[in-house]
Order: sequence, then C-alpha cells, then structure tokens
Amino acid sequence: MAPSKGFALTSVGERAYRLIRPLAFRLPAEAVHDAAMQFGRAVTAVPPVWRALNDRQQRLNQDSAVTLAGVRYPNRVGVAAGLDKNAVALGLWAAVGFGHAEIGTVTPKPQPGNPKPRIFRVPDQQALINRMGFPNHGADQIARRLHRLRDRGGWPSMTVGVNVGKNKWTPNADAHLDYRYVVRTMASLADYFVLNVSSPNTPNLRELQSHDALARTVEAVREVAGGKPVWVKVAPDGDEAQVDALIRALQSIEIDGVVATNTTVSRPPGLGVDESGGLSGRPLAELSLNWLSLLKAETDLPIASVGGIMTTRDATDRLDAGADLVQVYTGLVYNGPAWVADINRAALTAHPRA
Repeated sequence: MAPSKGFALTSVGERAYRLIRPLAFRLPAEAVHDAAMQFGRAVTAVPPVWRALNDRQQRLNQDSAVTLAGVRYPNRVGVAAGLDKNAVALGLWAAVGFGHAEIGTVTPKPQPGNPKPRIFRVPDQQALINRMGFPNHGADQIARRLHRLRDRGGWPSMTVGVNVGKNKWTPNADAHLDYRYVVRTMASLADYFVLNVSSPNTPNLRELQSHDALARTVEAVREVAGGKPVWVKVAPDGDEAQVDALIRALQSIEIDGVVATNTTVSRPPGLGVDESGGLSGRPLAELSLNWLSLLKAETDLPIASVGGIMTTRDATDRLDAGADLVQVYTGLVYNGPAWVADINRAALTAHPRA
C-alpha cells in the first residue's frame, strides 16, 4: 500500500540524515544553510524531478487539504519564513511534502543583513540563535525569479506565501510604504502575505505591533494586495500590558490570520550560548504554545503555529490545541526533510480534511 511505501522511503531518509547531520554540524551554520539552498535551487531548476516526488506526496496526503481565508493549503505543514529567503528552493519544499512555503522575509531593496557570523546552534537545547537582519535580494529580483519559474511551468502545486518586511534604514514612520511596495510587487505571485512586524533583529521593528502602526501598515498593503489574504506574524515576548495591547490590535484591525510566533529575545537558564538575536527551537515551545492558546481564546482568526515544534507529537499537539497550520524551521534542521512526511501522516490521522 502507498502509506507503507511512504514510510519505508521516509525511514531511509531519516537514516541518511542521521549520518549527514554530525558532519554538517561541524561546519558554520550559515554555510550549511547556503549549501542547502543551492541544492534546493538545483532541484527547483529541474521540474520533472521534484514534480514526480511532489505528485507522490500529494497522493499520500490527498485528504489533508484545508482552506483558510479563501486559500487552499494541500496539507497543514509549512516551511516557516527565514529558511528560503530568496525563493530559490520551492521545488525542494514541494518534493519533501510541505503544503506551503513562506518565502522571505522580503524587503523592497536588497540588503546584506547583519555581519557574520549570525546563526548559532545550541544542540543540547535543540535550538538556534539567529541575528540575520533580513538578508535578501529585494522584492524586484525575487519577483523576477518567481515569474521565470512560473513562465517555464515550474510552479509547485503547493501554497506560496510571502513574508514581508521593511529595509533596515527605513524609519518606522515610513515603514508602511516598504510593506506596500513588496506586496504590490508580488501581488500576482503570492497566495497570501504575512507582515513581519516582530523580528528582533531589525532595530525597533517590534514597535510596528502597536495598534496605530499596524493599522496603517495593513491598510496600505490591502490597497495593493489584489484581494490576497494578509496575515500578521507576532512576537512571543512582552509584558502583560504589551500582550493585551497587541491582542486588542489584532481583534480590531482587518487581518486574515496570525502567525504565532517569531523568535524570542528571552533566554532560559543554562542555555550556554551567549549570543544576541532571536532564539528558536525547543526553548521557544512553551511561549509559542501559550500564544496559540491565547489567540484561540481571544480571536476567531486562523492561526499558523510556529516555534518549538521539534517532534511529530509537538506538531499534532499544536493542531489539537487549535492551530490551523503548523510551520517548521529549527525542527527541520535537527530532524531532516524526511520528518515532514511523518508530520503529514500524523496530522492526517488526527485532523483529516476540514
């Protein structure tokens, strides 16, 4: 039967990754990331290769689709923003079984991001720290890349979101213009947009989570989004008053969903790595789950839960807690791409087509 065959192939992939990971973890984290993106670029450049794998995944998960804010997701598992910043590896994400990929963060103009090194592994905590600072090729170049992919018939049969940010040098008073530019440039390509107002690695970016700033940004992008859904990605940090204010803003502003959460600037005791930036992975799990519970209690918005999903059980627990989608990044680094099929099987069993 197809599921048994899928399980066998997944087991082979898991064993292969267990052999590769110790070698990869001896290399600088960003160098490994860049190599993975180059591999993804090569896979994406040959549609017949990844499409055969993608079609197999679609057959295995044909009852997993869910529709949110008018957009169909082939399954509930997605690539979190930050992994494929420049939209070079869409074929790879489709091939390993993701139902959606959130590219970016994309800014209007190209920017190099923060100085290297800027990604740090914390293996004993199953965590990463990053202070990337939105390095990307800029909206125009990324849009041209996606147009070429679509024009040559290489567009994957999964949902593609664009995570949107501002350039580092743009003052917050003008930030809505940056978000508007990216959305207008990519409106014909994206299935949905996510406004990233929560990264800890762009100075003062989180100030854009205030009601007035967020309302101004959402209004600016809706005018040019071509009817595509607009989601907001929130930070996991803040005192009680800040959290309450953000929840009120999400309740009162016309958005289509929430991605919860971004990385955290908090540090658990005994982390053992003294680097600035956003912390992801296992230490983020409790914060992210708390945000999911809060959003389910206070809003009726669709929610993509991300942060601290490191096992298949973590993913199904988020779905059980009310998440409509789950997204992974750090868990993918520690578990490898074959893990995606495990999540899809478990999610299909627990949460069939909605």
